Amino acid sequence: MNICALSSGGNTEFPCNADAITIVSLSLAASGLAMIMVLFLMIRLKKADRGNELMNNISEKIASGARAFLTTEYKYFAGFCVFVFAVLLIVYTIIPPSGNKTDGIRIGGCFLAGALLSAGAGWKGMVVATDANVRTTQAADKDGLAVALRVAFTGGAVMGFTVVGLGLFGVSLFFFLMTLGRGNATEKDVYVWAVDSLAGFGFGASSIALFARVAGGIYTKAADVGADLVGKVENDIPEDDPRNPAVIADNVGDNVGDVAGMGADLFESFVGSIIAAATLANGDTAKIMLPFWVAGAGIFSSVIGYFAVGTKDGASQKDLLRALHKGTITSSILVLACCAVIVNFLFERRSGEGWELFACIAIGLVAGILIGQATEYFTAYEYYPTQSITNSGVTGPATVIIQGLGIGMISCVFPVLIIVATILSCNALSGEYGIAIAAVGMLATLGVTLATDAYGPVADNAGGIAEMAELDARVRDTTDSLDALGNTTAATGKGFAIGSAVLTS
Repeated sequence: MNICALSSGGNTEFPCNADAITIVSLSLAASGLAMIMVLFLMIRLKKADRGNELMNNISEKIASGARAFLTTEYKYFAGFCVFVFAVLLIVYTIIPPSGNKTDGIRIGGCFLAGALLSAGAGWKGMVVATDANVRTTQAADKDGLAVALRVAFTGGAVMGFTVVGLGLFGVSLFFFLMTLGRGNATEKDVYVWAVDSLAGFGFGASSIALFARVAGGIYTKAADVGADLVGKVENDIPEDDPRNPAVIADNVGDNVGDVAGMGADLFESFVGSIIAAATLANGDTAKIMLPFWVAGAGIFSSVIGYFAVGTKDGASQKDLLRALHKGTITSSILVLACCAVIVNFLFERRSGEGWELFACIAIGLVAGILIGQATEYFTAYEYYPTQSITNSGVTGPATVIIQGLGIGMISCVFPVLIIVATILSCNALSGEYGIAIAAVGMLATLGVTLATDAYGPVADNAGGIAEMAELDARVRDTTDSLDALGNTTAATGKGFAIGSAVLTS
């Protein structure tokens, strides 16, 4: 029996009697922890040296280009936001879903909040990434691989914790605000209408993801290919050579596409999974609380996971991959333990249903890890698929293209099977709500998972700065090791983003 899906005056025990601020209490506290973590990371990053004047000049050119791109992009996006806000305001004021004429301003306000917070997270991540790149180069020059990894990962972690902090804060705060001013409506109806209004928040986040991911993605690939064509192909000069002006555009693209773009994409998936689960709860207070609290537990676990990442000088690619895995695995174990406590607390009087939901959370979390592992196998140079593409180059570029396409197509099979298995198993356990809460579980450790992804562009930029500043070859060797790892983690992040998007759609 769904004992919490009752009108007021029914079940009066916790969690069924929880008010709106209690529902989001843990998630608001966790978002505050994420912001404190961002401040700590920025202070830690500022302690790393920025190197010589030439390195700083190159870094500033990259930062200036990234700011110019996002400023232009956000100007066009602002016009789009104003238009959509006006449409939502008019339509939902005339035809309010709850019968309340304030639905228009509620849904429109949520839309603007989702868009602004996602855009803000992307901008913050880009600014920090373009500052961390030169510090990573200097660390690679003076301190070695281990310190350089820590600096680059810290830069990526700012993006990760900014996304989860702002995302969870926004969706929690606006859930609470949407419950206000509902008159004499029953508690169940208030919560249902509040979550319906939050759809506007998810729509706003999706809108900036469309602009940032598509526009930034197209730009970064165009700049990357263009720089390689004019440099390596037409003029036979090394990658990131200072004589090639397109190199700056290439490095700008890494930040606007793979940092701001990926951040906006996963921001949308993160808040979308919480909103989807709360919507499918259909007024059940415990089920509405669960996604907020699981996301909050994920932030706490990600903070611990950040400190688990580390390696030693002279580490191989497998050692570097293992260093990042320590962070994600540590976070995953901790969040599972926290979720067990949360489920036991919220579903004490219906433990059978609670543990079915816990199983869905665990399935979603494991599915995310498996998608990452499958992607890593097909993209890391330590394994056969990537090595086979290299070996195919002996007979010319045509066989490289054929082998690369073949490996790429095969690499899609395993993530698809994992996602299908996740959907079927969670649907069997707890229906559509089970699938939605599995998405929340998959994205629970996003703080550290996104950090491993956003770290890649920082390392890539660091290599470019080392080459353009004409530093010793050993510095470029160090940054190349980090860059190779970054290419793998970037591919892993894309698979993770697509997998979570499927579950939340």
